[in-house]
Amino acid sequence: MGASAMHVHGGANTAAFVVEIDGVAAGSFSECHGLEVQVQVETFEEGGVNGFSHRLPGRMSWPNLVLRRGVTWDNALFDWFNASTGTTFAGEGKASRHSVGITIVNVKGERLRSWSLVDAIPVRWRGPSLAVSEDGQPEEELEISHHGFTAETFKKA
Repeated sequence: MGASAMHVHGGANTAAFVVEIDGVAAGSFSECHGLEVQVQVETFEEGGVNGFSHRLPGRMSWPNLVLRRGVTWDNALFDWFNASTGTTFAGEGKASRHSVGITIVNVKGERLRSWSLVDAIPVRWRGPSLAVSEDGQPEEELEISHHGFTAETFKKA
């Protein structure tokens, strides 16, 4: 379904997107970057075949996902980061991977489309830049590494 078709059904009029870690809401976000996948292409040349080279799909790769939002009273993301890669990781010696869901919701709160990250682990958290000369809301950012994702579009009833 193209972007224009989704707009006709109210899909483009999104209120926000929500993030869930192992099915538990972790909050709403203002930006999400990195929902993409790339397939490496292997090229093989065959003797006697001069008209083309064989191009075969190879390894898939996904960039890290970056989530950004205004600073909130909730420490869930920072706590997850610390538990997965901070002092808990150093003590146990292993990373704790989780499933992460990113879901677009419209102004009515209806789920429109969702992506489920496989074996996600936070790899970078950035707090707000603080300067008395700056206006605007302070933001935090979380970068997540993962082993791929699946996507689901929710049908209107």
